Amino acid sequence: MKSIQQWLEEYGESHQNPKNKLIHWVCVPMIYFTIIGLLYSIPIQFGEIAGLKVNIGSIIAVLIFIYYCTLSLKIAFGMLIFTLISLFLSELLFQVTGGYIGLAITCIVLFIISWIFQFWGHEIEGKKPSFIKDLQYLMIGPAWVISFFYKKMGIQL
Repeated sequence: MKSIQQWLEEYGESHQNPKNKLIHWVCVPMIYFTIIGLLYSIPIQFGEIAGLKVNIGSIIAVLIFIYYCTLSLKIAFGMLIFTLISLFLSELLFQVTGGYIGLAITCIVLFIISWIFQFWGHEIEGKKPSFIKDLQYLMIGPAWVISFFYKKMGIQL
């Protein structure tokens, strides 16, 4: 099994151009948020904890956290914070947009726009997206963003 450093280094190979990096720093978190939001918009609810619905989105979020724990506890902690923010924003959008459909439409639009920018970034970079090589890179992208945030804060992985 690859270490988190190996995953991040391999992912970083196709993200060297400053414009592509900037696009990814914005769009990767947006895509992650929209996926959480889309899952949160599935109208199956098992209860509520701290103002958040216990639903498909929150259950998948726990599984995602477990995945990141297998890679790095520090990355998992950062992703836990971002996931909780995503869940709270999903609940806020749920309320502001009038429910499940409004949340889903908002997330779909943001998802599509973010992917358009991502592919444009790779056009600028001149390299194919990492997930074409291995779908697991779809999960490494958010960890890559978190790792940059950690570097700025002086946190070692």
